[in-house]
Amino acid sequence: MRLLILWLINAAALLAIPYLMDSVQVASIGSALVAAAILGLVNTLIRPILLVLTLPVTFVTMGLFIFVINGITFWLVAQLVSGFQVAGLWSAIGGALLYSVISWALSTLILKE
Repeated sequence: MRLLILWLINAAALLAIPYLMDSVQVASIGSALVAAAILGLVNTLIRPILLVLTLPVTFVTMGLFIFVINGITFWLVAQLVSGFQVAGLWSAIGGALLYSVISWALSTLILKE
């Protein structure tokens, strides 16, 4: 049940981003649900590999390169899901940052333990 609630929270966070950024577009609730599911899979499967491969760059930039990796995964999902569009890499980095903050805030408010 908790996984389903987190999925819905992440979809709601994706639906909120276009109201804050014009360069990120989500066409429908269905697109947001699919994008949230694929984003969860990409963050689970591909992101750890990218983090390990880019560890020297991340170390040199004192961790700031992780924002770029988050943006790349966000942009990758936008390329895979129709109805979810991101204008470019900088928009993807900003969208990933907003997505993380909104998702964290909603999870904190809704999933109190």
